[in-house]
Amino acid sequence: MTTFGFYGGSFDPPHLGHVAVARWAITAGGLDRLLVAPVFDHPFAKAMGASFEHRVAMCRLAFGDLPGVEISEIERELGGESRTLRTLEALHARHPGVRFRLVVGADVLADAHRWHRWDDIVALAPPLVAGRAGTERGDSPPLFDASSTELRAALFRGERPAHLVDRRVLDYIDAHGLYRGDA
Repeated sequence: MTTFGFYGGSFDPPHLGHVAVARWAITAGGLDRLLVAPVFDHPFAKAMGASFEHRVAMCRLAFGDLPGVEISEIERELGGESRTLRTLEALHARHPGVRFRLVVGADVLADAHRWHRWDDIVALAPPLVAGRAGTERGDSPPLFDASSTELRAALFRGERPAHLVDRRVLDYIDAHGLYRGDA
């Protein structure tokens, strides 16, 4: 049976930790394809530092070298507040007969109670849980310790943290004046 992974997130901006999770999910999870989907309208009212269009473009740069990865704009296509369950239901309708796995970091499990109908999500797409530093759960050891929040703060201070972000993404951020303290 064909298996797709669904890896949703803010990706604001996408960093090397996100890429490490994607690489691990494809390999360890036995995925035929991994759909990376930036959130369109965050359900937890999380403010985005970059527009959806910029985050999609940065994802294309960050994940572009990984075979089997596709950047999906499904959450914009669906419109409104992004809900993982609604997105997975739409993906099942578009890809009948495909098995789905939800790719998440272990830190997400602590907030699973906040997700809309988490048990239904798990039933539709059993999670592949990437280990993360500071968490005890995960189907892998911690893969890469990075935080988009810390990354945005560094960028805001004018730093260029090449150890956390693909050079092409940093170049894109610079070219578009994203995450700048003087903006």
